[in-house]
Amino acid sequence: MDARQTWSSQLTYILAVAGATVGFGATWRFPYLVGQNGGGAYVLTFCIAMIVIGIPMILVENAIGRRLYINSVDAFGGMTNGKKINKAWKIVGWMGLCGAFGIMAYYMVIGGWVLNYIYNIIFGNLNLTSVVSADLTASFYDKSIINAPFAISIATLVFVIINFVILVRGAVAGIEKAAKYLMPILFLLMIGMVIRNLTLDGALEGIKFYLTPDFSKISAKLFIDVLGQVFFALSLGFGVMITLSSFVRKDENLVKTSVITGVLNTLIAVVAGFMIFPSLFTFGVAPDSGPSLVFKSLPIVFSHMFAGEFLAVAFFSLLMIAALTTSLPIYEVLITVLEEKFKIKRLKAIFITLGGIFILGNIPSLMATNLLSDVTVFGKNIFDAYDAISATIFFVLTSLLCAIFVGWVLGDEAKKEILFGSNGAHKIINIWFFYIKYIIPFLILVVFVSSFYDNFIK
Repeated sequence: MDARQTWSSQLTYILAVAGATVGFGATWRFPYLVGQNGGGAYVLTFCIAMIVIGIPMILVENAIGRRLYINSVDAFGGMTNGKKINKAWKIVGWMGLCGAFGIMAYYMVIGGWVLNYIYNIIFGNLNLTSVVSADLTASFYDKSIINAPFAISIATLVFVIINFVILVRGAVAGIEKAAKYLMPILFLLMIGMVIRNLTLDGALEGIKFYLTPDFSKISAKLFIDVLGQVFFALSLGFGVMITLSSFVRKDENLVKTSVITGVLNTLIAVVAGFMIFPSLFTFGVAPDSGPSLVFKSLPIVFSHMFAGEFLAVAFFSLLMIAALTTSLPIYEVLITVLEEKFKIKRLKAIFITLGGIFILGNIPSLMATNLLSDVTVFGKNIFDAYDAISATIFFVLTSLLCAIFVGWVLGDEAKKEILFGSNGAHKIINIWFFYIKYIIPFLILVVFVSSFYDNFIK
């Protein structure tokens, strides 16, 4: 335990956590869900859900992670109140690993899509120097993404190799250094894109759609989408927070870092909307085109702008940086388990993790719309099945069991863990503990039943 690495400072830990929680969740998934759910009503509900469920659950996983300074499976072991914790609780950690595998199976493929777009824009295969039509961008998307397994395989492999180069530096050293340099670049690119979008002629219409709540749009589906996005955006339920906090010193204030993480993630997600909706409304592009929004719709927008190609490359580079800062810690969840639980040397553990996911997850996912299009799981293609199963089942159930583990198994030990470095915030922690023990499990259970019905039964 003494030899285990720790973050060099609270700031670097916050940057690493911010990187883990920003990713495609804020820059790709959040905007298209806003577009599909009518704009402002979704944004308002998301911000409330982040406070009501997101921040308390970050603190849950932080308490579990820092308690034993160990991997996300063995974190559910040890002693509490003088008794040994039942080994069955480690199943929660294994469920988190299944969720981590599921998300990386398709997440890295989206990274391949982004790299492919950057390549094609730079080399003129997607020419944005003159105005392009929706038909052209849809055709390009089908040709270069949906029906290009070889090109996407190469692009995905390049993205995997970039992750490999950083991860070999060590759990803390690699991720910390990457976050220290990449997160400021990400913030600068976002600010630049927002300023450019807010100066467009139709920006006000886009802002109205984005920020004005239409309460008639609030529905059961919206709540399911919002809460699913909170888990996805904060990397909850697949061991990331548990793993990252296992490298945090005891004198760090977990309450403070949890609040900062939740607030920062919310702000970045909201800012990401300002990069997109003003331009969509300026150039008459529908905001509800779903997951393909940034690939089919935004190239149309960039083709209308001065220096559109440069702005497009900058935007997709922003997506790539966001994806990288998230993929590194998710990989680390699996690598740390192989290192600590199975005593596999780090380099070999990295090869097993990245190679195994590439072969068993990435390749099937990128072939889901072409060579393996006839293969379905629960009526979904492989790509969508990985997303639905990990997000609908593993993330939510793991989070539910984490809350129960803290509230009903760790009990006072969890409160003591949070009190380390928190300057005696006893009242806040007692309120949080009551909330985690009695209310959060009920809320998560409602989400799980609703989303499971919506995805697999309806």
